[in-house]
Order: sequence, then structure tokens, then C-alpha cells
Amino acid sequence: MTSAQAPAGRRVLSALTTGTPVYILLAALLVALALTDPGFYEPDRFLSFIKRAAPLVILAAGQYLVIVCGEFDLSVGAIVTAGVVVAAELYGSFPGAPWLLVTVILLLAGALAGLVSGLITTLLRVPSFITTLGMMLILEGAVFFWTGGSPHGALPAAFRRLGRGTAFGWLPWAVLVCVVAGLLAVRLMRSDFGRTLLATGDSERAASLAGVRVARARTIAFILSGVAAALAAVLVGGFSGVSAQAGRGYEFEAITAVVLGGVVLGGGRGSVVAAMAGAFSLQALFTLLNLQGVSGALESTVQGVIVIAAVALGAADWSRLRRRGTEPSGAKSS
Repeated sequence: MTSAQAPAGRRVLSALTTGTPVYILLAALLVALALTDPGFYEPDRFLSFIKRAAPLVILAAGQYLVIVCGEFDLSVGAIVTAGVVVAAELYGSFPGAPWLLVTVILLLAGALAGLVSGLITTLLRVPSFITTLGMMLILEGAVFFWTGGSPHGALPAAFRRLGRGTAFGWLPWAVLVCVVAGLLAVRLMRSDFGRTLLATGDSERAASLAGVRVARARTIAFILSGVAAALAAVLVGGFSGVSAQAGRGYEFEAITAVVLGGVVLGGGRGSVVAAMAGAFSLQALFTLLNLQGVSGALESTVQGVIVIAAVALGAADWSRLRRRGTEPSGAKSS
């Protein structure tokens, strides 16, 4: 094997094995669901499960883009809430507004929120954790001030179609939206821009020396995360209706899903497919706990355990890889 072939072989092997644990976990959870509830795999119920998971899967894909380039986005849950409330208020003022126009407005608003977070993080050098935490508080406060804590108005059936309607009489639109968003995320990460995000997260200095426009790449990642959150808002509004708590907790669920998928906090390593599999795994776990009669109040505890365990395991694995990479070539294992 030539020296050129060896790195290529390692890249292929890495691509095949990245995220393997989460795929095994997802398979185990799906088997457990089948054993706990034999009717789980009836077409209508299984598609309903995917429909419920769709917003989190889309959010996880957006969160992945930000995390893999070395940042965080804590504002996505607030963007979901704001999107649902804004849609209801728009329909309250303009009852005949086309659903597609309102959806585009929400997507543009999500992109704007992401742009602001990205510019503050990259140009002003404010840590993204602080920036997006501030954005989350601003949006939550604005929603509360605007609605007085109790949103008015309702979402018409046309707008709610993506969240609760079906295509061809049997396939939920939310499932189609989830599939299309997932395919777009995979295609993006296989493009030059995707490789740029990975390089930026792996080493900002090395990426800059290689000619990568780091600030631009990270800002675009925030914009795409905001768009993903706005799209999730359309789905959540579709099947949950209007609520000032519509997106509450989604930011932490998205981060948990990404970490569960083996994506390294700090960036540079991870698969978007594994991140989305992490979202499905989290939804499957919550569904299983619900079927077992476990209180939903424990969901936050479960998320905390998952994040700590996944980060600890990832850090241990990374330390072993670094030690192995710095061993002298002639060193022998004992």
C-alpha cells in the first residue's frame, strides 16, 4: 500500500465507523420498543413516531453544523417558540395570508437571528455560548412582552399541513420534510463547505493558514442553524398548536442528540448522519420511558447523564488517539 493510499483508506474506515455506537443504540432502542409495544411498528404508529421526532432531527442537523465548527447555539429553542408565536400573530392580523409566504417569513427570521449570533461571535469575539444564551433570553423576553405570556390567535389548517397533514393520504408531510432536510444536510457536509466546517473546528489556526475564511464559515453555520430552527417551528406549530412554551428545552435536546451521535464538543470530528441518529435515539428513549410509565420529569436528568457520559467517553478516546499519535515509531507495546 502506498503512502497516498493509506490516508485514503483511513478516511474511508473513519467514515464507515463514525457514529457506530449511536446506530447500535438506536437499533437496541427500536427492538426494545417492539418488545414493549408489539404494535409500535404498525405503519401509522411508526410514521407517527418519525413525525414526532422530525423537529428534533432537523434541529440536531442545524446544531451539528455549529458544533462541528467549534461553536454552540443555545438559541434554537427560543427561535422555535418565537416562530410559532409570530406565525399566530401574523395570521391574527392577516387571516388570509398564504401559508407559504408565512413559512418563508419565518425561515428568513430564523436566518436573521442566526446571522446576528454569528456576527457577534465571529466579529466581536464573544463566546458563542454567551452570544446565543443572550439571543435566547432576548427572544423569550420579546415573546413574553408581545403576548403577555398567553399567545393569541390560531394557526389555520393550511399552515398546519406540514406538521399534521399527509401526502398521498398516508405519508406525513413532516416525515418528507425531515427526509429532505436530512439529505440536504448530508449533501452539504460532503461539499467543500462541509469540509471547511470540519477543518475550522479541528484547528482554526491551521484552517486560516490554509486560506479558509473561518469567520464566514462559522457565520453561515449559525444562519443555517437558525433556518433549521425556523423550519422546526413550522412543524411544531403544525402538530402542537400555539404556545409560549412551544420550543422550550429543544436547545438542550438538540445538543444532547449531537453529543449522543459522537460529535466532539469543540468541533472537528463527527457525522451529521450520526447526529440525526442521535435525535432519533433520544426520541426513541423518551418514548420507551413513557411506555414504561417513567415520569417525563426525568427527561432532563436522562439528557444530563447522556451528555456527561458521551463527553467523558469522547474525551478519553481522544486522549488515547493523541497519545498513540505521539508515540515514537519504534516504541513497542508491553
